[in-house]
Amino acid sequence: MPEPRPDSLRLLDAAPEPGTDATTWVTEHRAEIRALVARHGAVMVRGLHLDDAGHAVSVVRRIIGDGMAEREGFAPRDTYGPGLYSSSHWPADQPMCMHHELSYAAEAPRLMVFACVTPPSAGGVTAVADARAVLRDLPTGLVERFERHGWLLTRHYNPFVGLGWEDAFGAKDPAEVERYCAAQGIEVRWDADGGLRTRQTRPAVRTDPESGERSWFNQIAFLNEWTMAPEVREFLTSEFGPDGLPFNTFYGDGSPLDRATVDLINDVYAQHTVREPWQRGDVMVVDNIRMAHSREPYRGAREIIVGLGEPFRA
Repeated sequence: MPEPRPDSLRLLDAAPEPGTDATTWVTEHRAEIRALVARHGAVMVRGLHLDDAGHAVSVVRRIIGDGMAEREGFAPRDTYGPGLYSSSHWPADQPMCMHHELSYAAEAPRLMVFACVTPPSAGGVTAVADARAVLRDLPTGLVERFERHGWLLTRHYNPFVGLGWEDAFGAKDPAEVERYCAAQGIEVRWDADGGLRTRQTRPAVRTDPESGERSWFNQIAFLNEWTMAPEVREFLTSEFGPDGLPFNTFYGDGSPLDRATVDLINDVYAQHTVREPWQRGDVMVVDNIRMAHSREPYRGAREIIVGLGEPFRA
């Protein structure tokens, strides 16, 4: 017999009546979907027919309502409307490790929706992990240290890797970026060549304002230098120096993280990872506080529409 699925991802068979449009079905069942997300943390709706990206955007919009614009992004996305995007244009052969969307920002989405227009030929799963369980299973001393000091994210926006600051902040004027960063508690330093370096310290643990439950809520492991592929890390370090990586994370007091600690965090995530391979028309709805998510390497075409909704102060 197959092993029972962990409670952190519920599969929901849509089974719409013949001729029922996916947008109509989602609108009629939105309350049921949201109730399942509240109970399980994530739900995969299966059996819908999505004709193209435009149809998927319509479905996602009905679930998230008013979308939340992304600021401080890491990789390019195609934009389809307020809070509506393609998945990040991240190299297909490189994983996106477990993280909570925009957990480094002052404002993050509570709700995320992923809609599969074209599944990859192999890999490419958007996996999830219960961040309450991750917090429970991390070493107490490690958690206490991060709770005392938070976690520090450094970024180096340059025209060669990832997004430049103009695209990340949606601004052309450095003064506008400085005003935004000052309001969000982000330290700013400009390079002589126009590059931008930032530092921001955020809490590593989040208490759900509704349930009171605590979750490991951050991107400490994903954005750390030790999670990068060795050849990528070596190339970037040789090009920009150890302090010029496009992103890196530290303890909140500025102390560096060693490889063993980063590997430990990723290992605990792996123990709680739930995977469901994409099928055409799948729609996954995720509570971004309770659940971390990742994207595995893949082959072939892969088209996923992403929605960000219900912003909260993180």
